[in-house]
Amino acid sequence: MRILIVNPNTTASMTEKAATAARAVAASGTEIIAATSRMGPVSIEGHYDGALAIPGLLAELKERQGLGYDAAVIACFDDTGLEAARTFANVPILGLCESAVVTAGFLAQRFTVVTTLERSRVLIDNLVRRYGMGDRAKVRASDIPVLELEDAGSGAIGKLRAEIERALLEDGAEAIVLGCAGMTDLARELQEIYGVPVVDGVAAAVKQAEALVSLGLSTSKRGSYASPLPKSFTGAMSGFSPVLKVG
Repeated sequence: MRILIVNPNTTASMTEKAATAARAVAASGTEIIAATSRMGPVSIEGHYDGALAIPGLLAELKERQGLGYDAAVIACFDDTGLEAARTFANVPILGLCESAVVTAGFLAQRFTVVTTLERSRVLIDNLVRRYGMGDRAKVRASDIPVLELEDAGSGAIGKLRAEIERALLEDGAEAIVLGCAGMTDLARELQEIYGVPVVDGVAAAVKQAEALVSLGLSTSKRGSYASPLPKSFTGAMSGFSPVLKVG
């Protein structure tokens, strides 16, 4: 089984962090392939960044189709481009937020997602509600710019831990979800420190992708995730034009 991990931002070190986390939980027969978007923002913090990251994400998914992959994981907790990718691809596509909150729901009645900035908190809160977990989950921002998670001297880890402690005390959280792909390397350590389940979206998505592939299941192509209709795209988007399939 081959699972593609696509980082929709252009920071390669974050891709490698996600790939390492994926390989740590993948089954022995699973190959993890990592890809970094080659156009778009260096980090995704809010709606504007997310919108401009989608073309690069789709380009990576398209380019690697020839090499073959059985499922793909979009390594951003905003589930950037998830809906578009599902219409485009013929294999399961997993997002970090959806995978993480579903996993947390198996483990705890109440949980808190701790993310980076307030603008991301609002976006993720909307996703959590859409995924049916609004009555069970709270979303908190720890005031950490995403790229500070790549800088050991930034103080980001201290801010993250302080917000987790507030979640446990004030929210009655029974589990914590790490709301950024850049936090993926911290899950095990934080779980040991706080004694509650700490869910990393990368790990959760990889295991769910493995399960879907093993079950022989993929995204429905009827209705909302039907393949795009063939039509012309113009300008810089011309390379994304869906083509009519023959045969």
